[in-house]
Amino acid sequence: MELWQIILLPIYCLALGSLMVFSFHRFVIVHLYFKNRKPSIPEPLIPDVGLPSVTVQLPVYNEVYVVERLVRSVSAFDYPGHLLEIQVLDDSTDETREVVDRCVAELKSKGVDIKAIRRDNRAGYKAGALEAGMAVARGDLIAVFDADFVPSADFLRRTVPHLVDRPEVGMVQARWTHLNRDYSLITKVQAIFLDGHFVMEHGARSSSGLFFNFNGTAGIWRKTCIEDAGGWQHDTLTEDLDLSYRAQLAGWQFVYLNNVTASAEVPVTVNGWKAQQFRWAKGSVQTAKKLLPRLLRSDLRPGVKAEAILHLCANTSYLMMGILAILIFPAVLSRQGLGWYRVILVDLPLFASATAVVSRFYIHSQREIYPDWKTRLQYIPWCLAMGMGISFNNGRAVLEGLVGHESAFNRTPKFNVITRRDHWFGKRYAVKKNIMSFLELAAGLYFIGVIYFCVNVEVYFPLPFLVLFCSGFLYMGGMSFGQGLFRRVHTENSPDYEVAVAD
Repeated sequence: MELWQIILLPIYCLALGSLMVFSFHRFVIVHLYFKNRKPSIPEPLIPDVGLPSVTVQLPVYNEVYVVERLVRSVSAFDYPGHLLEIQVLDDSTDETREVVDRCVAELKSKGVDIKAIRRDNRAGYKAGALEAGMAVARGDLIAVFDADFVPSADFLRRTVPHLVDRPEVGMVQARWTHLNRDYSLITKVQAIFLDGHFVMEHGARSSSGLFFNFNGTAGIWRKTCIEDAGGWQHDTLTEDLDLSYRAQLAGWQFVYLNNVTASAEVPVTVNGWKAQQFRWAKGSVQTAKKLLPRLLRSDLRPGVKAEAILHLCANTSYLMMGILAILIFPAVLSRQGLGWYRVILVDLPLFASATAVVSRFYIHSQREIYPDWKTRLQYIPWCLAMGMGISFNNGRAVLEGLVGHESAFNRTPKFNVITRRDHWFGKRYAVKKNIMSFLELAAGLYFIGVIYFCVNVEVYFPLPFLVLFCSGFLYMGGMSFGQGLFRRVHTENSPDYEVAVAD
């Protein structure tokens, strides 16, 4: 064995082994979901005199296209007016401020208890805004909605009862649904990813007594729980995950409601999605670094502790996948001449088991909530491909989180794009491509070469992986460039637009 093989193959095997661990974790999640799932229980009927006061917080920053939709949907909540307070936590620096002021003034004139709360700076970003709002909130409960959400009028009526007469419950999380699921391939894939997270992960964890997280929006907290857990802190990019774990380590229980939903937009551009995924991946690693020592010292049951560790470390799988992508060609070179015997007995079963477990995870999530779930299965291969294609982007986020590199909280742009007749180009807040786009496109072209080489030398075992990697990287890199060019053509002639640079 040559020196390069001695060095690279152990790293390749480590990356592959780590991915198999996380794949097995998905298998366990599905098992727990079906083992412990319970039928949906109707919310208890509570008379108005027994309802607690609620403060609804709406953190916004430069959301001119969606903020009015959000404010009006929340003002329509079916909840006693004297028990409902709405805070628009507006850190905006553009005409979003004027839209907020107009909506607030109109709703106030109709008797709605609503106010705009503004700060002199964006210290702490979203967490800082929530912290500032909570300092003057009069509600016993705190509900949070991001700018791209459109909650239904009965949201509070269906979530608040789970906190009444249950003082041990600190937070109730609803499931997200997707206003623009069918807009494009990228929105369909994102919807499947999110459905898997909510239905299978939250469903399994909540029913099995395991830790799960508030998702930053479409949930409602007990104010005393936030205070007891140490309040909103902004030393990570995922303040929601951080607070969730601190609260549960302090003994609070969470409730997940799969049958209560809140609709929202998913990003319609690849660069917007990549920026969102970057923030989530980096923030989860920051949270893991912050809380793993405390988690390891806790007296939690071993099963709860182990699952929580895997949950906090799950995004490191993207780093391992990126390493696997880089080293798969050296692995091919070192394994030439193995023949069909090895392919049939080892490599194809390995590929089948890895992809089947992940596919099963998403297929079950679709089957649980959609009557037409079979029509959605055609997008599962794209889920696998795009999960691989985003590995460089998220792997970089993991590395930055591990080494402690600081970056700003870049919120995901929302354009009020719901149907295929709506357009995102020509609007503000677009996210530009960055160096990752070049690397992704280069990786896609590289994998075309590797596929050609493998076919030429009759080494067939890596072809299924290579096709998925190639498709995912070409889509990520190609769409980053294509949508970036499309945006530039349609916006540079506009008199007023704003562009953000993705991390």
